Amino acid sequence: MKDQSKALAFVNDNRDRFLQELIEMLKIPSVSADRKFKDDVMRCAGFVKDKLVEAGVDKAEICETAGNPIIYGEKIVDSSSPTILVYGHYDVQPADPYELWDSPPFEPVIKDDKIIARGSADDKGQFYMHVKAFEAMAKSDSLPCNVKFMIEGEEEVGSSNLGIFVRENKEKLKSDVILISDTSMISNENPSVTTGLKGLSYLEVEVTGPNRDLHSGTYGGAVANPINVLCKMIASLKDGHNKVTIPGFYDDVVELSEEARKQLAEAPFSEEGFCKELDIAESDGEAGYSTRERQGIRPTLDVNGIWGGYTGEGAKTVLPSKAHAKISMRLVPDQSSDKITEMFTEHFKKIAPESVKVKVTPHHGGEPAVTPIDSLDFKAAEKAFEEGWGKTPIPTREGGSIPIVALFNEELKVNSILLGFGLDSDGIHSPNESYGLFNFYKGIETIILYHKHFADLKN
Repeated sequence: MKDQSKALAFVNDNRDRFLQELIEMLKIPSVSADRKFKDDVMRCAGFVKDKLVEAGVDKAEICETAGNPIIYGEKIVDSSSPTILVYGHYDVQPADPYELWDSPPFEPVIKDDKIIARGSADDKGQFYMHVKAFEAMAKSDSLPCNVKFMIEGEEEVGSSNLGIFVRENKEKLKSDVILISDTSMISNENPSVTTGLKGLSYLEVEVTGPNRDLHSGTYGGAVANPINVLCKMIASLKDGHNKVTIPGFYDDVVELSEEARKQLAEAPFSEEGFCKELDIAESDGEAGYSTRERQGIRPTLDVNGIWGGYTGEGAKTVLPSKAHAKISMRLVPDQSSDKITEMFTEHFKKIAPESVKVKVTPHHGGEPAVTPIDSLDFKAAEKAFEEGWGKTPIPTREGGSIPIVALFNEELKVNSILLGFGLDSDGIHSPNESYGLFNFYKGIETIILYHKHFADLKN
């Protein structure tokens, strides 16, 4: 077993530099959803490659795709040693609305021991922990296994080109486990490892009424208002118990046993604290399930955006021609994103009145994934937390989606360990996204310990 004391000392000696490097990357607005940031996305890809080279990989390359490039790097210490493949993404969510940020989203600031910037927790701060953990091991001659990196630039828009890359590069990506830090923990006092992720079906709907915007006085009451119709259609997608009404929606859902639900309930959680943090009077969701169950083991349907008509300052009495909404459904085993997308499309068109026309456009999707907790891969995570935190991590399921995890399992035939160090309070996808400095540094140390225990268990 490699002694990691030198690697951990290297981290301690280079804390300030590690943070400054992260700050430099966070200044790059690598927003994949908006084409005006294309040059910045490419600049961030170059940054990642350069930092991998500086960290000590033997080979690093920018792999072009039909979209944003994938950064690949590797260091093979011994062909007979086990190999860890690190996955992460350098693209970030749009920062809109900018006016809700306390400081500019791409001008990182340190406040209350947190780094505040778009991408700080999702996923630049988290994947960069792996780069720095690798550097610490490589520069201290304590790397116990082979390491490969695959850092993409399209996770926030569906990872459509990464799937192609994985299928075409199976030999290059051959590994024994995949490490991903793009999830959260229960708390710093109660560390956890995510063992389940939801799938995703994301669509945009358009409802069209008259062939142009109309005067609401002249035509109101005589012509269907697309906004009114869309609101009624959306409202009908759930019943009074917050159960989705799309026929067949729950047919493939794997129901957890009472024992499994009991284990999930044992994880520390405060309903009062949950509501207080969000400034809401009470939680809401599917009847018959707890808040944690709704988040982790039950499928959901939510409207992510809705618009139409006049939304500018002042009044304009218009009956709009069109109304739009973006809708996402988070899925659980064994739901299929393609099947759910087809179900939604058929149902949404069926419930539309004759007075309007409906268009449904699928955007992207992904499959749910579950990691077994009895594998050596997971045992290594337990040992890393036990050594670094003095606690055994709690297995949890998360409401978020990382579509590529299911693809990794299918194509590369290895487990993905979701070694995330974020917190729910980090506000990912929201204004004032942040990542704790404690989590950043402790994450680097824990990743180093994972490598040690993984190599020991595999050898």
